[in-house]
Amino acid sequence: MHRPSAPADPREAGLVDRARGGDVEAWSRLYQDHFAGILRHVTYLSGDVHVAEDLVQETFAHAFVGLARFEARTSFVGWLRSIAVNLVRRHWRSRSRSDRAMTRLEAMTGDLAPTASADPEGAHLRRRRAEVLLAVLETLPEGLREAFVLCDMQDMPTAEAAAVLGLTPVNLRVRATRARAKIRGELVRLGWLTEDGEAGGHGEP
Repeated sequence: MHRPSAPADPREAGLVDRARGGDVEAWSRLYQDHFAGILRHVTYLSGDVHVAEDLVQETFAHAFVGLARFEARTSFVGWLRSIAVNLVRRHWRSRSRSDRAMTRLEAMTGDLAPTASADPEGAHLRRRRAEVLLAVLETLPEGLREAFVLCDMQDMPTAEAAAVLGLTPVNLRVRATRARAKIRGELVRLGWLTEDGEAGGHGEP
């Protein structure tokens, strides 16, 4: 459950009112005030700064078009973040398995490899494990996947990750733990891990 947004800042509320009236300078000020923070937020969630830049531009485009729906009693940055999270979720559902994502996941699955061999067969096996992990990750409910991405893929401190997702630290830890359990269970089912956590390495989804 998301925390209530902070009360609106009077200065910001004035800028929003002016932007609603077509004041380009006011909208530009809002953009400059919040671009860096929203970019950081989206980068954490997407795991890719290049993707994040596109999603942030889309976030502000959605916000500009939807200004009439913004409730001034809430935080403008909180509203921007909610738009951004929805776009990131859509990205997760539709994105291709990029080399960047595979590189991160290969590093994460390094502890599953029986050796640290750099031979071609070993590299292929690590990449295959990363593909399987990504496929499993994409089957998780959005809330669990986001918790896993921030806590395990991005190594974000619990308090910071909780703030990004609008959760309490306790709820975030519960989601991250559930995500890890589901991922481990699926890897065991597919034959990539044994019940005691040892690498299987020969399973196929």
